[in-house]
Amino acid sequence: MILDSLSNINQYASLHPLFVKAIEYINNTDLHAAEVGKYDIAEGLKAIYSDKKGVTAEESNAKFECHDKNIDIQICIRGKETIGYKPRSTCKQLKGEYNAEKDVSYYADAPDTYFQLTDNQFTIFYP
Repeated sequence: MILDSLSNINQYASLHPLFVKAIEYINNTDLHAAEVGKYDIAEGLKAIYSDKKGVTAEESNAKFECHDKNIDIQICIRGKETIGYKPRSTCKQLKGEYNAEKDVSYYADAPDTYFQLTDNQFTIFYP
């Protein structure tokens, strides 16, 4: 997991082949004006915009998710978002089945720690 400010995002371009395109998209898009929804950026690369205005720790627990293939780059454009984190290797309480189409599993485990993203901060979660 990585946590940083958008002003530093360019230094992460070498971490994955798709990060160059993702970072180019982030740098060249008015993220404040983006409409809620899903957008295909390139092969294997999507942007998903949501407006979660002030997600709390309790709300963060409601959808504690993990991916097998996809890397998440989550950006807080404005406001605050509370995110729960727990290493997947220590998650034990699977909530339903793995959804291969969406590449997501949900867990009922409580996160080990919480952190907040604020204006123009991002986090990167690897599978």
